[in-house]
Formats: sequence, structure tokens, C-alpha cells
Amino acid sequence: MKRSIAASVTTALVMTTSLAFCGGASAQTMDKVAKVGALGDQSGLYQDIGGPGSTVAAQMAIEDSGLLAKGWKIDLISADHQNKPDVAVNIGKQWIDVEKVDVFVDLAASNVGLAIANLSKEKNVVNLNSGSASSDLTGAQCSPNTVHWVYDTYMLANGTGKALVKSGGDTWFFLTADYAFGQALERDTSAVVTANGGKVLGSVKHPLNNADFSSFLLQAQSSKAKIVGLANAGGDTTNAIKQAAEFGIVSGGQRLAGMLLFITDINALGLNVAQGLNFTETFYWDMNDQTRAFSKRFMERFKKNPPTMVQAGVYSSLIHYFKALEALGGNPHDGRAVVAKMKELPTDDPLFGKGSIRVDGRKIHPAYLFEVKKPSESKYPWDYYKLVATIPADEAWLPLEKSVCPLVKKS
Repeated sequence: MKRSIAASVTTALVMTTSLAFCGGASAQTMDKVAKVGALGDQSGLYQDIGGPGSTVAAQMAIEDSGLLAKGWKIDLISADHQNKPDVAVNIGKQWIDVEKVDVFVDLAASNVGLAIANLSKEKNVVNLNSGSASSDLTGAQCSPNTVHWVYDTYMLANGTGKALVKSGGDTWFFLTADYAFGQALERDTSAVVTANGGKVLGSVKHPLNNADFSSFLLQAQSSKAKIVGLANAGGDTTNAIKQAAEFGIVSGGQRLAGMLLFITDINALGLNVAQGLNFTETFYWDMNDQTRAFSKRFMERFKKNPPTMVQAGVYSSLIHYFKALEALGGNPHDGRAVVAKMKELPTDDPLFGKGSIRVDGRKIHPAYLFEVKKPSESKYPWDYYKLVATIPADEAWLPLEKSVCPLVKKS
């Protein structure tokens, strides 16, 4: 059931780790009060990749930061943006002006992510985006208040697109979600395909949260392209893959490229359908001892699934944010100053390892090309991926010298 904007705010899940201070508290103490706003899709097609799980990850980051034991007061509030930029901005304004939120996290859906990036810049709060994919967040629409943490459309295109072209998939047709994310992903993947000697034969746009892909799949089938690129996500991707099987797309000789897939998507599809799919991610729960240890703790609270890379990014980005607050000695309310300190400090956490944040706000870490296992290869619950290749951090992302971000000074 859709809720009004007011209802989204007033019924937002609030998880509070401390009581708000009264007006008579000292300025020094008030400087150590911070509020986190987890703004995600709590009920729609992206709820499994972020949403409620992101709120759990944010709470874990607050507890693991160590700041509570050092006298900090950190509150957490969450709400459903319904994948609508206007809803998100109205909630965001209420949070900043009334709830005194200092930092946004999650933000799945690029149209929402870009809208909150603009609001964060206007209001000078911190914007830690792990849910949106559009590379414009660190490109033409970059901001001194935004850090783009987990993945972007350039990385997805560079990882999956390049690998498929080099393996013989040199003609492409795109099924593209008709909003900012899908358009950016098709744009960035098309550039990678053509740069590596391939050719884009065409594309078709479909509405967000689409149920029937039959007409779009018929166009892809008639194109005779070797690769049908799915420039969509969540339920749109899983619906398209399931219906492509019904249309005999793969059995007819074409290959599907899920340009953005999450472990929850693979689970929804099942290994019988998803086996053999190649895709790029920056986090996998079963990657090493550290990711497994975190995922075990996460699943003790969130019973539904192990952390997706968006949920892992919420945790990781907040851990680094809290390190910056501690380094500053307080005052979380100057967003630009906090982000500047985050860029100054090297990043290091058990989920993404060592990395850095560039001047354009792009978080830099390795990416991984995975293949979905066959059912016979999966040995335990959620054992879905096998690693095909590691893409080094200095190769995974758009080179800084090619960035169009106004924050990047050109020599």
C-alpha cells in the first residue's frame, strides 16, 4: 500500500541509540551528537538490495564505531522514498530541518540519489550513497558533500561489458529501465562495447517496475544481437531473465548480460535459471573470513538474506564517516568539512579492504567479475558465486583525468 509523504515521515522506523540532549547541554557536548538517516526503498522492487537491511547495517556501524563508549550520541532514523525523487526530497528536507539529520545513507535508485545529492549540497549535510549506480554522481553532478561508495555504471560496464565483448559477444541490444540509472548504464556500457571493437545494434526502454517484457524481448530477439544487455535492476532484471527463458532467448543462441545483479536476485531466480550468468560486484558475503564473520552477525539480526553490496556499503561508509568525526573531534554538522576529512583519511574496513576516496567523491576499491554456479556446485545456503577475475582498483573505475566533475582541477 502506498503511503503519503507525511505518513512516510511520521511512521518512519526510528532506531535510537541515545536520548536527545536538552537545550541546556553544553556546546561541546552537542558537537558530539550525530543523526543518521537511512533513506531507502523499504517496500518496492529495490527493498531487498537496501531498505530494511540497510537500516540494520547502519545500526551495526553505529555500535561498531566505538564512538558511543567515547561519549557520542548517535541516532538512526529510516524511511521509504518509494523510488520517487519528490517523496525523497520532502522526507530529506523534513529530516534536515526538523529531525537534524547529519548524514544520508542507502539511496537505492539513481533518480532519488541525484535528487538527494543536490539537497545535501544545498543544506550542507553528508551524502553517503551506496545504493545508486549513476556515474553522474561523481561526474557532471558531483558535489563536495557526496561520497559514492560501492559501485557505479562505469564500473559495471567496464567489468561485465569488456569481459563479454572480449569473449566474443561483440554485438549488443539493450533492455533499459527508463530513468536515470538505466540510461546511464546503457550509455556507459555502450561506450565500453564500442571502445573494445563491438557494436550496439539497438535498444528499447521499459518502465520502472515493469511486469511484462514480452514486446521488449521480441525486439531483442529480432535484433540477432549476440548479447542482450539488461540495463535494469532488482525485480525488473529477474522478471526479464525469467521471461527471456520462456521466449527461448538463450536456447536460441543469444546471451543475457545482467549488468547489475545482486545476490538477492540470484536467489529469486534460482540457480537452475541463473547458472552461468556473468556480472560484476564489489562485495560478496562469502569472499573471505572477514566478510563471512560480518555476514554471520548481520544475518543474526536480518534473517532474510546475507548482506548485499549496497547493505555492506552502508556499513562500510558509515564506519569511515565515524572515523572522520573522531578525527575532527566533533562537529558533525558541517557536511563539507566532514567529507573533506573522509577524503583525507585512507579507507580500511573488513568488507571492502583498503582504499581511498578521490576528490570527485568516488570511493576506490577492487571489483570482481563473478559467474553464477551450477546447482551441483553450490554446497551450502547462499553459495552462489564463483570468482572469474579480480579487477584492480586502478582499473575498475573511470580514470580521474577523464572525470568531468567540476571539483577535479584540470592541468
